[in-house]
Amino acid sequence: MTEILSKDLILAAGRARTRDDAIVEAGNLLLAAGAVTSSYVEAMLERERSFSTYMGSFLAIPHGTNESKESIVRSAVSLVRYEDPIDWNGHEVRIVVGIAGVNNEHLSILSKIAVIFSDSDEAKKMLEATTQDEIYEVLAAVNEE
Repeated sequence: MTEILSKDLILAAGRARTRDDAIVEAGNLLLAAGAVTSSYVEAMLERERSFSTYMGSFLAIPHGTNESKESIVRSAVSLVRYEDPIDWNGHEVRIVVGIAGVNNEHLSILSKIAVIFSDSDEAKKMLEATTQDEIYEVLAAVNEE
């Protein structure tokens, strides 16, 4: 988990106010970590225009198109938390998880994130976490189970 989602890929107080800006914010974390090239962030926006990545429970998981897999340098997951909800095609989103996966390496952490958001108590902890460390601890607790 720490190799794919490290603390530097977590932003506890996102600044975006729109869906597209939130996708860019999550994508730029992946870019800054050297996990993707800039064309992958564009592919994340393109994917969202054709298919919503809203998952329910204030969660969206934007990712690139199948054609953009060549823009992935290594598997990584970014997470941005927003205090105020972002309008995501008529749904409220407060957690944006950007993913880039090589050979499906990202699927295990996505499974753990799905576990968090399917448990209302764990989802509440994630939404109430205000620091990078608190968010990482919520994810680590699920990883230990």
